[in-house]
Amino acid sequence: MTFFSFLKYPVFFTLFYAFFNFSPVYAKTDTKKQEVNSFYQDLESFTKILGNIKRLYVDETNNTELFEDAIKGMVGGLDPHSSYLKPKEQKKLLENTSGKFGGLGIMINAKEDLIEVISPIDDTPAYRAGIQAGDLIIKIGDKPVRGMTLEEGVDLMRGKPNTKVELTILRKNKKPFKVDITRQIITIVSVKGYLLEKDMGYIRISSFQIPTANLLKQTFDKLTKKNEQPLKSLILDLRNNPGGLLNAAIDVSNLFIDEKGLVVYTKGRIPSSNTKFKTELGDIMHGAPMVVLINEGSASASEIVSGALQDHKRAVIMGKTSFGKASVQTIIDLKDGHGLKITTARYYTPLGRSIQAKGIEPDIVLKNIDLENEKEDNIFGSTTEKDLEGHLVTEDLTELSPKDILKSQENKKIEIDKKIIEKLKKDYFVHEASNLLKALTVLEKGK
Repeated sequence: MTFFSFLKYPVFFTLFYAFFNFSPVYAKTDTKKQEVNSFYQDLESFTKILGNIKRLYVDETNNTELFEDAIKGMVGGLDPHSSYLKPKEQKKLLENTSGKFGGLGIMINAKEDLIEVISPIDDTPAYRAGIQAGDLIIKIGDKPVRGMTLEEGVDLMRGKPNTKVELTILRKNKKPFKVDITRQIITIVSVKGYLLEKDMGYIRISSFQIPTANLLKQTFDKLTKKNEQPLKSLILDLRNNPGGLLNAAIDVSNLFIDEKGLVVYTKGRIPSSNTKFKTELGDIMHGAPMVVLINEGSASASEIVSGALQDHKRAVIMGKTSFGKASVQTIIDLKDGHGLKITTARYYTPLGRSIQAKGIEPDIVLKNIDLENEKEDNIFGSTTEKDLEGHLVTEDLTELSPKDILKSQENKKIEIDKKIIEKLKKDYFVHEASNLLKALTVLEKGK
């Protein structure tokens, strides 16, 4: 069966004709001739395989599905972050960046033939079930992950709220174990803040979405108001933050930088991928000492912020080496709701460092040490429905006035905040960051 027997398929005819039509231009050099010949040979091999599938496969095959599968394989083979998106997958991606989606609340990445957890998202079913950064998912329900695409894994883990899914987890130095997780509608509040003590703030960013920078500014203003005077130091916690939108990372970085220069720059093969993102002057901390906490679950946008603040010597980076994802993906809309997510550039820190597969090296390295048997990255782990701000109260509403209900909820929130602050103080990373900031604050006073 030859290549020409498949010209009845319009897509191949169009592709062949387009390439053939321009071949005189390409054929001006021996190198171009070789490229053209190689292209035809590869295309003929492809069509031979397609012909054998159509002729010999045990079941009838659908041309559209075969072509889509071929495209998925082609794009998926580029790198773990490029993918061909069906309409449903395109919709999910948009939901993620908006901050609301259904599922388990887990950020994942392809690792060889398995699915690796980059990090669970705070206050989600996966987080409360004890899923950790670095866990490998080897089964979803009764289906082995090996041979599955990342998108297929996501489809299996997402589903209707209040339905369960069983994950089989492989964790370092442990035998595989199963975890039952109940799906929920995941609404991410990407920024949380607490006044650790007088003049010292703590802000955690769990992911970078469209509203993240504004939420951070609002949280900072609330902490300043609660402190009754400007904060003298700040801990910015980016541990287990898997990243998100590039623009959100740039906006967050600009909240703390007050000198001319770059936040980040990108380099790719086409001119539009070569972009410099400049700083916008205006440090909300007015130069007061800062510590940024990172670990192996801090990726992408988290690394942009960490790298920018490190290169501008604006903050001390503490913790463990970050994940090392320094690539930029572009979403291209295709027909009928399909999309192409493709890696179009690498990003570099202001001083020109590429951290791809290397990560951000902290200025001060910290080891995993438990204080009073508290798990390092599980400081919010005991939060349940009854602890959430604005939860449905159990009191009989016919016997309580709206004012009493609001007062009850506010008292509950104050109690929760106190518990969380106590847990934060027992977190080894936060404890060390706090000690460093106290020392830096004393030095600032002595200047």
